[in-house]
Amino acid sequence: MDEQCCKDLKEKCKCLCAALLVILGIFLITLIISTTIDIKDKIQITGNTITVSETGEVYAKPDLALTTFSVVNEAKTVAKAMSENTKKMNAVIDFVKGQGVEDKDVKTTSFNIYPLYEYQKVETEIYPYPPGKRVLVGYEVTQSLEVKIRDMTKIGAILQGATDAGANQVGDLQFTIDKEDELKKEARTQAIEKAKTKAKELAGQLGVKLVRIINFNESSVIPYYYGLEKAAAPSGVGGGAPQIETGENKIEVTVTITYEIR
Repeated sequence: MDEQCCKDLKEKCKCLCAALLVILGIFLITLIISTTIDIKDKIQITGNTITVSETGEVYAKPDLALTTFSVVNEAKTVAKAMSENTKKMNAVIDFVKGQGVEDKDVKTTSFNIYPLYEYQKVETEIYPYPPGKRVLVGYEVTQSLEVKIRDMTKIGAILQGATDAGANQVGDLQFTIDKEDELKKEARTQAIEKAKTKAKELAGQLGVKLVRIINFNESSVIPYYYGLEKAAAPSGVGGGAPQIETGENKIEVTVTITYEIR
């Protein structure tokens, strides 16, 4: 009796183990098939694609000039150096604003005071390298002013007048566009339309169908200031105001679009 019960129990255990193995096998097979299908789909999406790149370009004349005027002077005392510097810079500011430049377009960008030293030899019989000492001989004050000029016809007159008023250094003159983002948007739209047209042409020539966009990338180029090399060209002899050539700015946007195809 006991032996028969043991045999029955063993048979039931065998059946249970077999059933568990079958279930586990079915689960593993299903998982493998599902993973294979998923990988296959990904490979198809990655492999069956068309990538096109196009560039949109917009040219426009600058409507904003940016430059920097600096006043640099030296004196034996800080007070005198600052006083002379402030007087000249105030004259520059008054002139610039008198030309119609608004307060918002005039900004002091730096103000620095530096000690000035000289190396003086000490009278001695030591030869050939007599000792020396560093002696404070004065101070240098530097003040810089950033100016935005919106009336492009006045650039030359402002440059000339500011230097006459006391500015003894003029920074690089730059031309830009106040609302450059709008032109960039226009160039982007142009590039996208060109890329779409190219993709349709390629799909037709290859006998495939465009399904959807699966990737998009955009890059832009810093505008090149055409005519900038002529910006400070003198108009003639006699120290007149410089003739300014603003030229054109080129706004360039490149887009890259990847399509899934079938």
